[in-house]
Amino acid sequence: MEINQYIEKAKEGDQAAFTFLLDRYWNEVYGFMLKRTEDETDAEDITIETFSKAFDKIATYNPEFQFNTWLIAIAKNVHIDMLRKKKSAWFLDITDQEDRQAYNVADTTPSAEDKLITEQNLSALLKCIKELKPHYQDVIQLRYFQELSYQEISDQLGEPLSNVKIKLLRAKKLLAEIIRKGN
Repeated sequence: MEINQYIEKAKEGDQAAFTFLLDRYWNEVYGFMLKRTEDETDAEDITIETFSKAFDKIATYNPEFQFNTWLIAIAKNVHIDMLRKKKSAWFLDITDQEDRQAYNVADTTPSAEDKLITEQNLSALLKCIKELKPHYQDVIQLRYFQELSYQEISDQLGEPLSNVKIKLLRAKKLLAEIIRKGN
């Protein structure tokens, strides 16, 4: 099948087409971002977000352009957004008064109320996770609660790395939708 046929199937919501496109272009986008960022974690985060945005907006893809060019353009924008966020975190204008107040900060250890709120939030999150299909629950559990790397998850589940990445991406989107509906 030609790339444009996979793109059309992806526009129709075909999961296998999404997986094919992810497999086909992952290394290209990741390699490009690794050269730009010189940081594997940032490159991986940007690549994941790139595919997430691309799959969300695949209906807007213009076939007059190469698909990989479109993905790289999205990746560049995601990278720029990331740099802006980091830059704004680096440079904060602090007045002398705020600087003095910083030395008078109260004890920041969580109070009993803070602990209770955290436990309730975690309980609500776990309830939302349980609404996911079991295979999505598994990747969320392994990645965020057991803090395994993508490769470790791939090894543990006996699935290709690309499948783990797309499953995790999909699981996060579905979880976000469940949380949004709950509010």
